[in-house]
Amino acid sequence: MNVVLFDTPALRQHLLPFTFTRPASEMRVGILLIREKWEKALAVSCSHQTVPYLQPKFPTVLASDNLFINGALCPDEGVRRAILGLQPEQVLQQAGEVLAARSAAPHWTEATQGKSVEYPADVTLIDRPWKLFQTNAAQLKMDFQRLTNGRASHPITDPHTRVYGAENIFLEEGVDIKAAILNAEGSVIYFGKNTQVQEGAIIRGNHAFGEGVVVNVGAKMRGDTSIGPHCKIGGEVSNSILFGYSNKGHDGFLGNSVLGEWCNLGADTNTSNLKNNYEAVKLWSYAKGGFVSTGLQFCGLMMGDHSKCGINTMFNTGTVVGVGANIFGDGYPRNFVPSFAWGGAAGFTTFQLSKALETAEKVMERRGRRLTAMDRDILTEVFNMTAGYRVWEKKQPSTT
Repeated sequence: MNVVLFDTPALRQHLLPFTFTRPASEMRVGILLIREKWEKALAVSCSHQTVPYLQPKFPTVLASDNLFINGALCPDEGVRRAILGLQPEQVLQQAGEVLAARSAAPHWTEATQGKSVEYPADVTLIDRPWKLFQTNAAQLKMDFQRLTNGRASHPITDPHTRVYGAENIFLEEGVDIKAAILNAEGSVIYFGKNTQVQEGAIIRGNHAFGEGVVVNVGAKMRGDTSIGPHCKIGGEVSNSILFGYSNKGHDGFLGNSVLGEWCNLGADTNTSNLKNNYEAVKLWSYAKGGFVSTGLQFCGLMMGDHSKCGINTMFNTGTVVGVGANIFGDGYPRNFVPSFAWGGAAGFTTFQLSKALETAEKVMERRGRRLTAMDRDILTEVFNMTAGYRVWEKKQPSTT
């Protein structure tokens, strides 16, 4: 069966800023990307069907019989069985949302014209950014089973590391843990290949650490947190996700937050995840063009790829930062920081594209990665499509 993970226009809009630079199925929740979950659940390789400017990096592979699956949908056994049970030209949906379709058609929109089948059980559909951290605990446990079932963990050999709930901890090869406290009672902790946990780190509750992660000295890691590959993490972190290749290496609090790739939080950066009046947090919605209620009491920072902030940055409750922003200075920046913004509470100018690309290139080189021509094209497209949010550009006096 040929599997294609598709993006719906509505969900893509709701999931910005993360879907500016990736299909929905390339978001991380739990241990794995959504795409990786489906590849393990179905034992296949998946391709993508998304917006034109992302297709060169995330191409579509088609066959005479295609299984189109909503890229924001996370698999469980029930929905997996229902999707595999689809007959040609059948569509699986729930409350008007297309979950999957089986068709010879070349595009998911054509495939959804078939006979509709309603799915009766609950599903995990990541249709808003905060659903990432909200569902992370359950996804961590499911991914832990997917990755470790029938396998033996590498041992923890350091005599100075204190372990609780050892049966719920799994180490891939090359993990180095020294003088840490690990508490997995009633939870799971997964360490990817070559993860390093430095002295004095405390890890409690559900956690995932991807390949090559460094947990810095004295880190205080609270539960339901996923740190993607090749990140550096320190300070106090709770119920947050870093997609990969991002750094929060210093003291400061990060809670109920999601960071994309190639982000960096300066020393002593703090995020508020609870309003002083305990009301539900509102978050900027690209779909609405304004703020919407999350219905959550706890919600912190949503930061798109390649964004950075300087030391002592303070993020208010429910802040959204776009792609390629550079934030610094005293005070609280606004709750919505557009892509390629340069500045802070005192005001913003534009982080010019050439400079932003130069910075991205340097940052990626430090991790042995290359900013490809496709990456440049994507960032250029995002720069152009987000110009309308940089309202200060309209206020600049004419030079003609």
